[in-house]
Amino acid sequence: MKSLLAGLLLVASTASAGPVFNFNFVPGTSVQAQQGFQAAAARWSNLLHDNVTINLTVGFNPLGGGILGQAATAEDFHYYSSVRNALAADASSAADATAVAHLPGGSSFGLLINRTADNPNGAGSPIPYADNNGGANNQILYISNAEAKALGLPVTPQTLPGCIGACDGFIQFNSNFNFDFDPSNGTSPTAFDFVGVAAHEIGHVLGFLSGVDILDANSPPHNGPFDADEFTYVSTLDLFRYSAASAAQGVIDWTADNRAKYFSLDGTSVGPQFSTGVNFGDGRQASHWKDNLFIGLMDPTAGMGETLNITDNDLLAMDAIGWDVAAIPEPSGGAMLGAGLLLFAVRQRGRSNKLS
Repeated sequence: MKSLLAGLLLVASTASAGPVFNFNFVPGTSVQAQQGFQAAAARWSNLLHDNVTINLTVGFNPLGGGILGQAATAEDFHYYSSVRNALAADASSAADATAVAHLPGGSSFGLLINRTADNPNGAGSPIPYADNNGGANNQILYISNAEAKALGLPVTPQTLPGCIGACDGFIQFNSNFNFDFDPSNGTSPTAFDFVGVAAHEIGHVLGFLSGVDILDANSPPHNGPFDADEFTYVSTLDLFRYSAASAAQGVIDWTADNRAKYFSLDGTSVGPQFSTGVNFGDGRQASHWKDNLFIGLMDPTAGMGETLNITDNDLLAMDAIGWDVAAIPEPSGGAMLGAGLLLFAVRQRGRSNKLS
């Protein structure tokens, strides 16, 4: 691998104290692309009020094949009780209060799960079952380092593949694709919104993630089956992932299947839908909103000419997982078990070019 030279830039919020993004640029990244990444980070800095530093390695270079780009997020394990206590201590909005009030007390949480080796319906069965036995997967969460910083949890610096030094995330776009770097006057119909796509990837680094993608990738016939306690990959966002079936049992929905899953602060109010998985769900990674409903920046697809913006739905999710945001409307009524690269697909005349 060629040595990577670091280019260091800081992006700070122009409002109250917010995240500072510390960028290292992959050599060959144009000034135009560097400014685009800075503009994307500034969108989040101006909306989030947590005074933390997020370290990112980013690049804009030719990549092989039809890959639009690639991204990865630094994540680590934390006890559920520690995360719940941190969320309670950090609560600063009505949404926070509702979310914390409906999180289970004690050291564990329950979940609806399927496709495990110890599924009572048969090894690897797709039939969901309630797992509330206090095992490892009921006690441990897997969250992004950036989110852990916002919650004041301990963070172990990581060096991801592609990163220059320790980082919280790695993002690289393919310069062989046509991007529009100035969305202020709309996005060219023959180009992708660079700033919007970059802001989307930064959103994953901030914690818009679902461990359901790991279950989806590690279930028969693709891999496994594995015991439920091996899936200690529930994210903080997953604590607000429900279905009608899971809500009826008072647990979150962490299944890999195509049933509707939705965001809810209390498990009862039905909010925006989530995607349900590449292999067993709707064909989109669970770490996104539902496709084609235009729910927010964290939708799984974008098209040429489409300008991407952060919505109230995106901010409500960020608020729930521990980021401090401005007042927003309350809602109505890889390797085995390894975290893979997040995918961002492209709507383009019925074709999909995916990030890998």
